[in-house]
Amino acid sequence: MTPRLEMRQGQALVMTPQLQQAIKLLQLSNVELQEFVEGELERNPLLEREEGSAEAQKPASDSGDAQQLDFDTGVAPAEAALDVSVADMAPDLSANELSEAGAAPMTDWSKAGSGKGFDDLPGIEETLANDLTLAEHLDAQLTQAGLSPVERLIGGVLIDAVDDWGYVRADMRELARQMACGEADVLRVLGVMQGFEPVGVMARDIAECLTLQLKDRGRFDPAMEKLLGNLELLGKGHFERLQHICEVDRDDLMEMVAEIRALTPKPGAGFGGGAVQSVAPDVYIKQAPDGTWLVELNTDTMPRVLMNQRYYATVSKTAKREEDKQFLTECAANASWLVKSLDQRARTILKVAREIVRQQDGFFDKGVAHLRPLNLKTVAAAIEMHESTVSRVTSNKYLSCARGVFELKYFFTASINSSDGGESHSAEAVRFEIKGLIDREAESEILSDDRIVEILREKGIDIARRTVAKYRESLRIPSSVERKRKLAHGL
Repeated sequence: MTPRLEMRQGQALVMTPQLQQAIKLLQLSNVELQEFVEGELERNPLLEREEGSAEAQKPASDSGDAQQLDFDTGVAPAEAALDVSVADMAPDLSANELSEAGAAPMTDWSKAGSGKGFDDLPGIEETLANDLTLAEHLDAQLTQAGLSPVERLIGGVLIDAVDDWGYVRADMRELARQMACGEADVLRVLGVMQGFEPVGVMARDIAECLTLQLKDRGRFDPAMEKLLGNLELLGKGHFERLQHICEVDRDDLMEMVAEIRALTPKPGAGFGGGAVQSVAPDVYIKQAPDGTWLVELNTDTMPRVLMNQRYYATVSKTAKREEDKQFLTECAANASWLVKSLDQRARTILKVAREIVRQQDGFFDKGVAHLRPLNLKTVAAAIEMHESTVSRVTSNKYLSCARGVFELKYFFTASINSSDGGESHSAEAVRFEIKGLIDREAESEILSDDRIVEILREKGIDIARRTVAKYRESLRIPSSVERKRKLAHGL
């Protein structure tokens, strides 16, 4: 063996600071993006906001104000594939941009938001350490409650209806109509969320709020239930009538009243100043008169900046020191790349949202029971992007439609095969179907898991008994034996 020199030719992807920036921008939420852009505007003298421009009022789409989809023909407006995945973006960079990237240090991304991917959402303990709004605090618990995507969709709508004090100010029947699901489904999710912290939150009135707190303390009994059912008498000081109604003596009544006064009538106060902030959607979905869907970016959440070329030309002429010239070169490279990255981010979000609407038009038209099976790979293949790009886009991005505001990733569900060889069924739609069957079962005929399998197969859903049991347990529905036992005891 002797030492020798060898030349080898190969290709390698260099993660330039600008490329890292583009990837990171894609996964930031609109709030995190606004904060980052504000920081860049302060740091870079060549950057300025694009104010009053007609272009600033337009979503990033080929057709102007919105992208219209024709689900009858399956044809969408043509658009060049815009992908910011590591695997696909580097070839788009010019030699000059790559050269500038090497000499242009970007923002320290360790100080930027994480973008919160699918598996790195914060724990409840972590959220308590921050000055969060009540909505954010509830949303963190909803994520960890073990609910199905459909239930989380319902939960998100319920959180939007929570006021500053922590009360749900919405009609359950109207919410069910909006979501095209049963009122029992909304009430079931509400029941789960009424176990969230702080105790008493998600109640619909003061009596229910106090009831939740007393149950948590193990102090809710029939006498207390009657007292809470007559709070108007308590407010008027009609103690003798309350003694008769609650079937207790004066001392017991006073103890009960003291317990109630020790409770918190406003459990939501104190979170982020007590104000509940609704999520600002990144995309709006509207139905056109002809039945097609319009997909439009929310330009209010899309910061638009530009590079002041005139100022750059002026100061470049006066710069004499080498370090000044280097600083201007870096600022120019950063400004140019940020403008390009923001535009590409907007177009990519629009493209992914457009495909989700195409795939899940049944949900937007008919409700949660019509969610179709969908995964990241399907969307990525349809729009010719990398799967990791779709993953980043669907995290912390929201769409607003007639049924409410939903995170994009909630539209991705597993599939159940069809028994007749037809179209597969969404796992969440099957869960919804199982819940409906059990809700409608007659007292004389409690449905076993085997019977549910038979009914579903008659409807074209090929499902195993163990899968039915798994879905039933995920919905927190007791077995048929337990349901019969409860019915026999009048529970």
